[in-house]
Amino acid sequence: MREYFSRRRAALRSLLADSGVDALLVTDLLNIRYLTGFTGSNAALLVHGGGDDKTIFCTDGRYTVQSATEVPDLERVLDRASAAKLADLAAEKKFGKTGFESQHVSVEQHEDLKVRFDRVELVRTPGLVEQLRLVKDEQEIEALRQACAAADRALEDLVTSGGLRPGRTELDVARDLENRMLGHGSTGPSFDTIVAAGANSAIPHHRPTSAVLATGDFVKIDFGATVDGYHSDMTRTFVLGKPAAWQEEVYELVRRAQAAGCAAVFPGAKVSEVDKAARGVITDAGRGEEFGHGLGHGVGLQVHEAPSLATTGVGTLTAGMAVTVEPGVYLPGRGGVRIEDTLVVREGTPELLTLSTKELVVV
Repeated sequence: MREYFSRRRAALRSLLADSGVDALLVTDLLNIRYLTGFTGSNAALLVHGGGDDKTIFCTDGRYTVQSATEVPDLERVLDRASAAKLADLAAEKKFGKTGFESQHVSVEQHEDLKVRFDRVELVRTPGLVEQLRLVKDEQEIEALRQACAAADRALEDLVTSGGLRPGRTELDVARDLENRMLGHGSTGPSFDTIVAAGANSAIPHHRPTSAVLATGDFVKIDFGATVDGYHSDMTRTFVLGKPAAWQEEVYELVRRAQAAGCAAVFPGAKVSEVDKAARGVITDAGRGEEFGHGLGHGVGLQVHEAPSLATTGVGTLTAGMAVTVEPGVYLPGRGGVRIEDTLVVREGTPELLTLSTKELVVV
């Protein structure tokens, strides 16, 4: 596994040269995990450009044993003020321009760094590691695959065991599903599980309450599992009892829109065009105003990360990106439908990671 981290740091060193800096001070913990595998709560990383990997890792004494196991291949320094310590080392080593993750550094932290970098030019270099994280390597994709499988199996268990039924509350179902994901290998939910029944299903990001599921309800469930720090994200919408004609109509519309969005996911596709492919199906049916959010987003170490699949999204898809496709139609006071998958962009057709059926399931 160490070779994955070594390759990522090598790719980052190439970006440093392109950005005109000699080194980068990495302080975001997710970026540090991506580059080293470290999972603790305090660390910083000083990545020096050039052909050799002279990266210095710093954490505090609480993680002496853990960091020796997780980061055995880097020079390690122990100091509670990890970023400040590495800033001092950059000055001692007389690095030239040193970049910092300006999107993750507070004003107070920046003032402290400026004092410590009095002999070194401090340069804003936002998003360098995130640029690498856009395209997943095979280790990351396997973690995503496992996270999606844990969610799929948990949902199947919930439905087949009768856990989704009239009389239970939204909170009951949410906690039940999260526990089942743990039983299938998840280390925790990707985010607070959404269970929205009846009229609540028309609220895109409804938070579960003590509302009781009833016969005739749409039940929208948006949830995900976490494996090795990587997140899955999936939404399925059910109906309790025989669906009404309007429910079948709305569900079929969203299903067709979601299929159109998935079909538009391929290398070189503009992210705005992927959104347009799905949104056009809903707009053509006269329900464009009832789909008020973007089509999807990247997923990885964060459940919401770049790229953004939206009308205002910028950029194109690249093979290896992991994205969601999640159109919805929401009828206030009545109910709503969202269908969401996590996919990996591949040459030809995308790899579907969330495999639960998208046919309307009547419980």
